[in-house]
Amino acid sequence: MRQIIIYLGEDGYWVAECPSLPGCVSQGKTKEEAIINIKEAIQGYIKALEEDGLPVPEEHFDALLVAV
Repeated sequence: MRQIIIYLGEDGYWVAECPSLPGCVSQGKTKEEAIINIKEAIQGYIKALEEDGLPVPEEHFDALLVAV
């Protein structure tokens, strides 16, 4: 299980990022589409690491939302 961040990008698409997997980013026209797309991106990212014999980073992300 991985934590993701979802936010509305400048182009009107929803952006989804997985902070524990650097560079693992996707997007979608809706939040739901962005979530589906990031799930696929996470699976592909992990599969590529495993195929290359590289370690898969552990989930380590802690979020703190602060309104200022």
